[in-house]
Amino acid sequence: MEDNNTTKPQASNDEANKLREYWNVILERRWLIIAVWTVFVVLGTVWAFRATPIYQAVARLQIDPETGGVLSIRDAISVGNKDQDYLQTQYKNLMGRSLIDAVITKLNLGENDRYKKAVDRVEAVSADIDIVPIRLTRLVEVFAKHPDPNLAEKMANTLLEIFLQQNQDHKTSKAMAGYRMLKQEAAAQESELTLAMESLQKYRRDKGMVSLVDDTKQVGENMDVLAMRQAREDLGAQATRSSDAQKKREEADRWIREGREITELGVINEDPIVREAKRKLNDDEAVLKGLRTRYRDKHPKVIEILSVIGQEKEKLKEESQRAFDTIISQANIEKEKEAGAQARFKAAESRVTELNEAKTGYDILNRKRERAETMYQMVLSKTKEYDLNSKDTLQNMVVIDRATVPLKPVKPNKPLILAGSVFGGIAVALGLAFFINILDDSIKSQEDVENYLRLPFLGYIPNIKSASVVERDLQAHLHPTSSAAEGFRTLRAAVSLARNAEKLRNIAVTSTIPSEGKSLVASNFAIVTAQTGLKTLLVDADLRRPSVHKAFQLQSPIGLSAYLADRVRSIDEIAHTTDVPNLDVVCCGATPSNPSELISSKRMLQFLEEAATRYDRVVLDCPPVSAVADPLVVGAMCDGIMFVTKFNKIRREHALRSVQRIQEAGIYLIGIMLNDIDFEGKDSYYYSYHYYQNRYYASHYKGKAAPTAATPAKETAKKA
Repeated sequence: MEDNNTTKPQASNDEANKLREYWNVILERRWLIIAVWTVFVVLGTVWAFRATPIYQAVARLQIDPETGGVLSIRDAISVGNKDQDYLQTQYKNLMGRSLIDAVITKLNLGENDRYKKAVDRVEAVSADIDIVPIRLTRLVEVFAKHPDPNLAEKMANTLLEIFLQQNQDHKTSKAMAGYRMLKQEAAAQESELTLAMESLQKYRRDKGMVSLVDDTKQVGENMDVLAMRQAREDLGAQATRSSDAQKKREEADRWIREGREITELGVINEDPIVREAKRKLNDDEAVLKGLRTRYRDKHPKVIEILSVIGQEKEKLKEESQRAFDTIISQANIEKEKEAGAQARFKAAESRVTELNEAKTGYDILNRKRERAETMYQMVLSKTKEYDLNSKDTLQNMVVIDRATVPLKPVKPNKPLILAGSVFGGIAVALGLAFFINILDDSIKSQEDVENYLRLPFLGYIPNIKSASVVERDLQAHLHPTSSAAEGFRTLRAAVSLARNAEKLRNIAVTSTIPSEGKSLVASNFAIVTAQTGLKTLLVDADLRRPSVHKAFQLQSPIGLSAYLADRVRSIDEIAHTTDVPNLDVVCCGATPSNPSELISSKRMLQFLEEAATRYDRVVLDCPPVSAVADPLVVGAMCDGIMFVTKFNKIRREHALRSVQRIQEAGIYLIGIMLNDIDFEGKDSYYYSYHYYQNRYYASHYKGKAAPTAATPAKETAKKA
C-alpha cells in the first residue's frame, strides 16, 4: 500500500514537471510563437478579404441499375452482384478526361481567363468539378466552382447532359455492335446448318434409303420399320388364315376318305348357299311329312313335293361339292398368300437390317445437323433480341435536380479562414517552437550539466545588465547586494564544499569558446574569495586577449608575460593592489609573440609556486579550451579548473568535447557554472525560483548603501 501511495504522487509530479517543461518551452519561444501566429493571421485575413469569390453550382444525378430495355424484364427486376462496382465506375467516368474535354469544347472554356493560361486545361477544369456520392443512395452530386456564377451553373448542367448522351450512345453502339456480330455469326451458323443438312441428305441418297430419318415427333415412325411391322402383322394374319384353311381342307379330306356324305360335313355348312339349300330341304321334308299324315304317296301333292325334294337334294349335293372344292382351292390360295407374306416380311426385315447398319453414319451426320441447328436457332434468337435491344435501350440515369445559378459565393469562407488562421497559426507556431526546442541541445540547466556532462554543478550567474567592463567584472565589489554578487557567493560556497576543497589553492577558470564570461567569473570569484579574508591573487593568464587590466583599469606594460620571459624576478614587481581588500591582480602586460611557449615554461610553474607562498588562493583567467591548448597546460599546473558555459549558447556536444579534453589531460575539473541567465527577463521561466530568491536578498539589503568603487576597502569588506 505504501508503495502504491508513493507511486501515485510521483506520477503526478512527473506529469506536473512535463506540463511545466512544455510551458517553459512556450515562454522561451514566445516571440517566435507570436511572430508565426501573427504571420498566419495576417496572411489569412489578407486572403479572406482579397481572394476572388468562387461560386458553386450543384446538380444531382440518380444512377439506377443498368437494364437492356422494356423487353429485358429479368434485368429490370434484378440487382447485380457488382452494383457497387458499377456505381464506382460511373463516378470515375464523371471525371473522365474525354468528358471534361467535351465540356471545355462545348462551353469554350479554353478562352476563359481562369483556364486560358493553364498548361493542362483538362486538369484545371477538373479541379473546379467535384463528384460527391451521397452515402447509402444511388444519388451523386456534381459540384462546379467558378468565379462566374452563370458559368458554374452551365458547367454542372453541361457535364451531366454530355455524360447522359455519351452513356446512351455507348449503350446503343454496344447493342448495335453485338447485333452486327451476332448477325454475322447467324449467317455462318446458317451456312454450317445447310452444309450439314446437305451432307445428311446426300448420305441418305447414297444409301438409297430416303426413309432413314426416324423423327417420331415430326413425321411419325420410320416407314421401313412400319413396313416391317405391317409385314409381320400381315404374315401373322395370313398364317392364321392359311392354317384355318388347311384345317378345313384336312377335315374335308378326312370326311371324304371315311366315305361320309359330303353334305354332312360341318365346314360345308358354313357356306351360306349350302345352309340355304339345307334349310329349304328341311322345310320341304317337313311339308312332306305333314302331307303324308293326310295323303298317301300317290297323292299329287305328295308326288309334287317329293319331286321338289329330289331336286333340292341334287342341288344340295352340287352346292356341297362346290363348297368342298372352294375349301380345297381356298386352302391353296391361302397357302400361296402366306408364302407371299413371308417373302414380303423377309424383304422388309432385310431392309431394316440394312438401315440399322447405315444408322451409325447417319446418326453422326444427324447429330452434326442437330448441333448446327441448335446453334443457329440460339444465335438467331440472340440476334433478334439484340436487334430489339438496339431499338429499345432505356436510359438508366436521370437528372433529379438541375443546377441553378448560385446567389452566394462559397469561397472564401471568411469566418472559417479567420478561425483557421488563428487556430492553425497557433498549432504551427507551437509545433515550430517545440521542433526548434527539440533541435536545441544547448546547455540551459543544472540537469543538462549533470545528465550530459556528468560534472558537478557550481551555480548560476545572473545576467549583469551593464555594458561596462568595470561594472561587470567588479560586480561583486561595486554591487554586493545584486543578484549577480549573490550568484558569485554561491559559486564560492560550492567551491569550498567541493572535493579536496582545502587543497584548491591554485584555480584556473576557462570556457569552451570566447565571450562566455570566464573573465567575469574569474574576477568576481577572486573578489568574493578575498571578501572572506583570504589573501587572493587574480592572474590574467590569457596572453592572447587579456582583459583583467581593463576591469581594474590598470595600464602596466609589465605583467605575467614579463615574469615568464624572465624580465622580472619577483611577483612583487608585477602584482597590483586593488580597492578590494585582500585582492591583488597580476595583469598580462604586453602580449607576447610566443604565448604557448611562455605558458608551458618552467617560469610558469615557478610563478605558481611563488604565488602559493604569498597568497591563500590564486585565480587564473585562462583562454577558452577550444581555441588554444594554454588552459590545459595551466590547468595541469593548478590544483583544479572551473569551467564556465554561457546559458543557451553552447551545444552539449561541443561542451562535452571541451570537458573531455580537460579530463583526458588529467586535470581535476572542479565543476561547471552557468553564466548570463536573465532571471527577471527572457530566461525567468527556467529559473523562476531565483527571481524570488533575488527578491528575498534584495529585501535583506534594502536600506543599506551599496559600496562603490570609491568606498574604502575595509568598509566594503565589512558590508560583504
